[in-house]
Amino acid sequence: MKRKIRIVMAKPGLDGHDRGVKVLARAYRDAGMEVIYLGLRQTPEMIVSAALQEDADVVALSILSGAHMTIFPRVKQLMNESKMDDVLLTGGGIIPQKDMESLSQQGVGQLFGPGTPIQETVEYITEWVTDNRWKE
Repeated sequence: MKRKIRIVMAKPGLDGHDRGVKVLARAYRDAGMEVIYLGLRQTPEMIVSAALQEDADVVALSILSGAHMTIFPRVKQLMNESKMDDVLLTGGGIIPQKDMESLSQQGVGQLFGPGTPIQETVEYITEWVTDNRWKE
């Protein structure tokens, strides 16, 4: 039986725009991933707790509210405290390039902006998990 990538997806904070993350969740499911969509208004603590419970390979956040410089570092901190060093933290939204670079330096994976082809995100996640979680 082929392993499935387990991806926890969430909309943290007060951001209520969830159409895009729902499109991505369906695309990831169609690509063979097991998707756990937590929904709107999730706290970093709720997200990391769910990722631990689900033994996630990936945590993906969709942030359009401008709170990315607060939420991504907090989720990464909680993941580190929970010894989730081999779990990818990725996501997307309206995030300026300089903020993407800063978050990358803090250990956040690649981030994607509006208009990114879905297949590009699927390939990134698949390659990262294969290289970092499933290497034998």
